[in-house]
Amino acid sequence: MFPSVKTFFDKATNNATHLVHDPDSSACAVIDSLLDFELASGVTSTGAVDEVISYIRDHDLKVEWVLETHVHTDHLTAAAHLQKCVGGKLGIGEGVTKVQETFSSIYNLSGGLKADGSEFDHLFGDGEIFCIGGLECTVLHTPGHTPACVTYVIGDAAFTGDTFFMPDSGTARCDFPGGSATQLYQSLKRILKLSENTRIYINHDYGAGGSRDYAWETTVGDEKRTNIHVGGSVDEKSFVAMREERDASLRMPRLIWPAIQINMCAGHLPKPEGNGTRYLKIPLNLNCG
Repeated sequence: MFPSVKTFFDKATNNATHLVHDPDSSACAVIDSLLDFELASGVTSTGAVDEVISYIRDHDLKVEWVLETHVHTDHLTAAAHLQKCVGGKLGIGEGVTKVQETFSSIYNLSGGLKADGSEFDHLFGDGEIFCIGGLECTVLHTPGHTPACVTYVIGDAAFTGDTFFMPDSGTARCDFPGGSATQLYQSLKRILKLSENTRIYINHDYGAGGSRDYAWETTVGDEKRTNIHVGGSVDEKSFVAMREERDASLRMPRLIWPAIQINMCAGHLPKPEGNGTRYLKIPLNLNCG
């Protein structure tokens, strides 16, 4: 099976949204969508996702799934808006409940969030198989960056979220609550067991610090041979030491607090308060590592 993939890249957030289309039908899925958000003004908008919606409508596609590879920390998902406009079921890995449980406490959302993943239509288990038209999709639980991370293997393509970056940029950080460099190494190695010709589609790219154009597609073979963090014969002990030292030097993503609050709820914004306004919560002076 060879799915057709159309990618929409947003330079403001370095986010790649992938539209996966069954070439033998109108069925498609959208993976890791983006809701525009201006932090200074608190204003959300739908410019980026509207491009995806226009493409879907212009090509008479039928959205069967709106998928998340994990609970993103660096952008807001447009999953709820997408579903409202073009349909489809919202899906994410079953590890989302662990993220909800952890962060409902951090945000002090007791009583307002069940932490059972019910905001989504379906929680995928490891090894679960589902279809997009005639395309068979296998879900691999690939935690480490977050407990909710999954990889969607669809025909000859794998959508790995933040687990892998392009080979010259390495791998995801693991210092958020529930993250684990040891788990990430094991997840990376699991993905690398796929056929070397498997296309890997990543969720974020930063142009290797400006040294090349943005990119979001590589292969298992390229990652296996040349990934700067895990390629070649890097063993688990060396990887974990590198990852933990590197993570200790990184700043938190600019949108982490708005992003997690919205994304663990499938893109549904907080309910309006008595004055009709919605509010995001930002914990002060909290070390979230």
